[in-house]
Formats: sequence, C-alpha cells, structure tokens
Amino acid sequence: MAEFSIIERYFKRASKSDVSLGIGDDSAIVTPPSSQQLVICADTLVAGRHFPLDTTAHAIGWKSVAVNLSDLAAMGAKPHSILLALSLPTVDHDWLAGFSQGLFDCCDQFGVSLIGGDTTQSTQLTISVTALGWIEQGQAITRAGAQVGDYVCISGQIGDAAFGLQHLGHPLQQRLDYPTPRCHLGQQLKGLASSMIDVSDGLAQDLGHILNASKVGATLQLEQLPIDQSLKNINLRQAWHYALAGGDDYELCFTISPQNFEKLSRQQLDIPLTIIGKITQQTGLLFEYMGENCPLQIHGYQHFA
Repeated sequence: MAEFSIIERYFKRASKSDVSLGIGDDSAIVTPPSSQQLVICADTLVAGRHFPLDTTAHAIGWKSVAVNLSDLAAMGAKPHSILLALSLPTVDHDWLAGFSQGLFDCCDQFGVSLIGGDTTQSTQLTISVTALGWIEQGQAITRAGAQVGDYVCISGQIGDAAFGLQHLGHPLQQRLDYPTPRCHLGQQLKGLASSMIDVSDGLAQDLGHILNASKVGATLQLEQLPIDQSLKNINLRQAWHYALAGGDDYELCFTISPQNFEKLSRQQLDIPLTIIGKITQQTGLLFEYMGENCPLQIHGYQHFA
C-alpha cells in the first residue's frame, strides 16, 4: 500500500472548524484565536526504547499523543492539534488499525485534531508527534519562576510506570502503556503555580530542571511521596527509586505559594495533589525522611548516557 493510501485509510478525519486546511496538502492552515500565544512541543518514540516491543499498537498510538499533550499541560496550555511523522518497517494493516484507533482515542478524549504529518518507510518503527496548543498572552507557566518558600507539589502517583516496566503483566503496567496527560489541571494552575514541569525522566531530575532554571533549591519529604502500596510492599528504598528516578509518569510537578495553594484547594480538582517539599534558598535537591537527612544518589533517564 502506498504512503497516501495509508494516510487516507487510517489517518484522515474531519478537523476542527478553526483548521482551514488539514490533511491532504503540503501544510495545514490554522486560524489562531485572538490574544492567544501558540505553544508547540515535539516528542519521538522509538520501538524498544520508549515502549517494550510487545506493546499493543493501540497503546503505542495513545502514548504517542499523551506524552506530547503532557508537555502542553506543563505550560498551562489548552491542546489544539497534532502533527504525526510515522516511520514504518512494513505495512501491517492490523497494526495500523490499532495504532490509529489508539491515537484518535487519545485525541478525542482531549479535544485534539490530527491535522498533518508524514509517513515513510524505515528499518525501525519510529513515531514523532508535534503538538500545538493555545494559551492567553503572558500566562504560560515556565520552569523559571519558583520562589523560596513555595510548596513543591505533584499530581497523582509517581513510580507506577517504572514499576510496571520492570513487572510486565502487573496492573500498574497500564500506567506505563496509557499515561494520562493532566491537561485540565495544567489550565487550572494558570495564575497560581510559579513554575511547572511534567515528570517524564524521573521526579528528581525533572524537578532539578526547575531548580536550575529558577536558581533555587528544594527539600523533599520522602514520606510524603505519593507511591502505590505495591511499590512500598517490595522495599521502601526501591520504591523511592521508582518514584524519584523511574520516569514515564507524566504527572505535573509544580511550585506554588502557600496562599495560592489554598486558592487551588478550593477548586474542583479531578486528580489528587500532594505537597512533597519546599523551595529553599540553598541550591540543590535534598531529601529528608521523618525529619532526618536522607542522602540518596538519584539519576533520572538520560539519552546517550
């Protein structure tokens, strides 16, 4: 089957009304809303590196969208559309049907359209998605705004996906295969959070990006980490490793003043939030357990390391 037949059969659908021209031409045309800024991100997923080789096609389709929407959520942006670049070793119609269904299931849940991209043959399955979103002028939440005295907070649970990767077949593998981008929460945090990042490479490493950009430090309370009981039952220090270094959680880590956290708490939230530490003047990331210093050597995921 030729490239354009694949696109027509599996990926062409009606777009939103503000997409003047979608799939089928050299480029897509989108009409931007008034007084909004465009937020853009891109992620590449490679078979055997970003997902196990036996992951279902539906889960790969879902995840390829979800990880990009998570980056938009980390800026407080409302997701709008995606572009897909798909490199395939062969044309497998069953796989393409499952993949495209997973991709569109995620798009539909978060109000996103597929508006363009590219399909090509390659020796390895590679999926690259570019996501576009909108945010009000000057409202984007960056990594650089954390202030001394702010709470460090995390959404949901962390460590689930890393545990699932090491224990395939466990119920927590669902969190690895089908991450949930916290798009609504990201938008609720506009005007409240001082900085934010999504947890993709491990909480310690990703929080470190906030600390470096903001030129501050933090102390985390290990007993406050929201960790599934399945992890704690194995070994507490191993559970901390999954939570701090495992990655693939796609939860939002953000800093927020105590006053703004109280305002946030009065809103109707669709996901639990946990205060796990505080921003400090002294740079670096420190860990405490039950009030005592707890030195840990934590290294998140790094490509080419």
